[in-house]
Amino acid sequence: MHISTSLRNLATATFVVFMFSGMACAQQASVSSDATAFIEGVTGAGQPDEAELERLSAAGYAAVIDLRLPSEERGLANERASVEGQGMSYIPLPIDSRTDITFDKANELDRILAEIDGPVLIHCGSGNRVGALMSLRASMNGADDETAVEAGKQTGLTRLEPAVRERLQER
Repeated sequence: MHISTSLRNLATATFVVFMFSGMACAQQASVSSDATAFIEGVTGAGQPDEAELERLSAAGYAAVIDLRLPSEERGLANERASVEGQGMSYIPLPIDSRTDITFDKANELDRILAEIDGPVLIHCGSGNRVGALMSLRASMNGADDETAVEAGKQTGLTRLEPAVRERLQER
């Protein structure tokens, strides 16, 4: 039993190191105080403003993935126009809180990320939905439930943790 537990702990530790190894390597613009680089070339945050979008562009970001619903207030007249005006791609992937915290959405995010050449910002209103999807993504990549939840917390997961845990149990 001791060897099995040690191997499991080693596997978990290895995964966590792998999952967050990009933190030191990711090119991260000064987006906002809640911005977190969690995979090489990928940063998560709450809603960026015009100045933050300018900094992202200047730092070489290629795209902004927006997890907010079209009906949500952004503080920008037209986020798509603002992002594209800075030379970046704008990709909407609306996540309606609990109902859209699914492995299908996490897979969709993975497909989008695979198609982008360059650093990416993923944002919602606070970073909570970003963290929720990253928890599911960690699970898809082999993390146990607790490691997946911790990955989500490191990337903004807060009040959606119960929904994430439900999805992890359904898997």
